[in-house]
Amino acid sequence: MEGEKRERRENDRALLRGRLMEEMQDRCHMEDEELLERIDAVIREQGRESFLPLKERIWLRGSLFDSFRRLDILQELIDDREVSEIMVNGAGNIFVERRGQVELWDRHFERQEQLEDIIQQIVSRVNRVVNVSSPIVDARLEDGSRVHVVLPPIAIDGPAVTIRKFPEPITMEKLIRFGALTEEAAIFLEKLVESGYNIFISGGTNSGKTTFLNALSSYIPVQERVITIEDSAELQITQIPNLVRLETRNANTEGEGEITMSQLIRAALRMNPSRIVVGEVRGREALDMLQAMNTGHAGSLSTGHGNSPRDMMSRLETMVLMAARLPLEAIRNQIASALDISIHLGRLRDGSRRVLSIEEIGGCRHGAVELEPLFEYERKEGKLKQTGELKDREKLAAAGCC
Repeated sequence: MEGEKRERRENDRALLRGRLMEEMQDRCHMEDEELLERIDAVIREQGRESFLPLKERIWLRGSLFDSFRRLDILQELIDDREVSEIMVNGAGNIFVERRGQVELWDRHFERQEQLEDIIQQIVSRVNRVVNVSSPIVDARLEDGSRVHVVLPPIAIDGPAVTIRKFPEPITMEKLIRFGALTEEAAIFLEKLVESGYNIFISGGTNSGKTTFLNALSSYIPVQERVITIEDSAELQITQIPNLVRLETRNANTEGEGEITMSQLIRAALRMNPSRIVVGEVRGREALDMLQAMNTGHAGSLSTGHGNSPRDMMSRLETMVLMAARLPLEAIRNQIASALDISIHLGRLRDGSRRVLSIEEIGGCRHGAVELEPLFEYERKEGKLKQTGELKDREKLAAAGCC
């Protein structure tokens, strides 16, 4: 019964949308108010042909408006605060993540062309291009949600769209309340950020790196000048008045005009920053990030994908080698000199995200970067516990945080 009702509702929506599209074919532009008037008119006409309860009329009005002015059927998921991730696998399959659990949604696009229209609408708003010759792109929504698009023929079963939602900034207080870390660890990290320690956040996919970086950045003193550098702008630093946000740009259809992370990092060094925040390093820009941290920009922050703190150090070595053929010993010394603290995040089997370790990055000994555990997550107790003391306390002392 429920399935029949849903199918009838979708059929009514498709029918009315078709009527509206016919009316709008010869119109260059229609204001929102006029569009809503036309939507109300076609709903009234449909109501004369078949009975439409008030609840259905209200749903049709909002859904039809979304299909022309917002993100069509996806807007319902965007507005749903319980949904943290939307995964569109072609027009016919949409999966959502709620409270850490992934499930198949009971709605889908009527035609692939609808999905393609939505994709072009999203990427055009942030001056990005995605087409057959350039089928992969990162973009964002107005609320800061991250969007990743892969088009056919790369995506075999139709356009693949992944939307990671960031509906509101998650504060450190909320992370403590959610159990992601302890208040003791948060106070310790606050002192480190205020004192100017260079901090690198690592973790697997969907472990909460960007969310944690947002929360950690709230400890940056308000009088400082901060430059943020990202592939797609996601950070929501609101307390810093002297803030410059930089975002990469893809090449145009002629293959020109690309602006890379490396270029932005080098540009940021000429902008008199107190700190540089690099959203995520994935390749050769790691060398520029390390050099920036080694040239007096204390308190810089960045993130990267890694399965463990040790694995992250190895991945940084590989990224630097993408940019320059340097001896491994020199690269490791550069990493040890640039970074002070490693924070590793993970996602547990129940879907919750936790800080799994906080480690001090020491020197380079026996061909490896030293990592000294300061806090480690005890799985039996389900809690982050202090396991060591900070050795390099000079910055803490200089800032009066000892």
